[in-house]
Amino acid sequence: MIKAQGVRIRVPASTANLGPGFDTLGMALSLYAWIEMKPAEQTKFYLYGEELKGIPQDKSNLVYKLAQRVFEEAGVSVPELEISMASEIPLTRGLGSSASAIVGALYAANELIGAPLSADKLFDMAAAIEKHPDNVGASLFGGIISAVWDGERAHYLRIEPPKELRALAAVPSFWLATEQARSILPETFSMEDTVYNVSRAALLTGAFAAGRLDLIAEAMKDRIHQPYRAPLIPGMDRILKEAVNHGALGAALSGAGPTLLALTSRSSDRCSELEAFISDVLGEHGIEAKMLWLDPSSEGVRCLLSHEQAPFNAGSLV
Repeated sequence: MIKAQGVRIRVPASTANLGPGFDTLGMALSLYAWIEMKPAEQTKFYLYGEELKGIPQDKSNLVYKLAQRVFEEAGVSVPELEISMASEIPLTRGLGSSASAIVGALYAANELIGAPLSADKLFDMAAAIEKHPDNVGASLFGGIISAVWDGERAHYLRIEPPKELRALAAVPSFWLATEQARSILPETFSMEDTVYNVSRAALLTGAFAAGRLDLIAEAMKDRIHQPYRAPLIPGMDRILKEAVNHGALGAALSGAGPTLLALTSRSSDRCSELEAFISDVLGEHGIEAKMLWLDPSSEGVRCLLSHEQAPFNAGSLV
């Protein structure tokens, strides 16, 4: 049954790879996007916030197109929609902005028609669209996700983030296209580098599951994507190597970048030192960056209750 009053959902941002888990590991973060979707006589869009500037406001909009894909899969017709969107997630910065849009669109459309598609089906659809399961899995299910996608089906294991875990995201003022960040990666790797990454991805997954924060520094090391991407983000190589000397548990490039992510303990008394170190190193290369202290989000995408407000209630239209 189509919900005439519409639905309102919230979906978290995500960080992917976490160092060695290329296209495999993801974690939801406490930065959010919101989508409201309802049937309408004519399709209309209401976009709120600086992060959505330039987003199409016609039927070429990704959220609209993916909603229609859900309706088609479920055998339902809802050709005209009123869609309101707001987001805190920086675009093309490596914090899962595209994944949050994909998950939000699929989930909202499914809820609008009574949720005929299972969460696993939505995950398969999202992974097929994104071409890898890490970001979409984290935004859909929350927490830390270890996932694989074989081209048709996505399989995942969800890990509840350790309560002590906290993250510092350094978001540079410039953007970096995922296609560019992928194009510089080699097509083959040595046996030594492959084993290096597989062993650390396994160790990192186990460390998160067991709450062994002491293992994160070694487990977050990587040889198959970060060394090749480092020239795209001046200062990145030094930050990844030295962040642990300034209070980080470990550090990584967030997704395809350019955001850099440092994991810390909530009880650490060196947070200001860590933030200053990262800011100073980037500043030496003329890079301005916004520093965001974030928590892992245990909650994935969800429907908001009628009394729960979203930014478009009081925000300004783009």
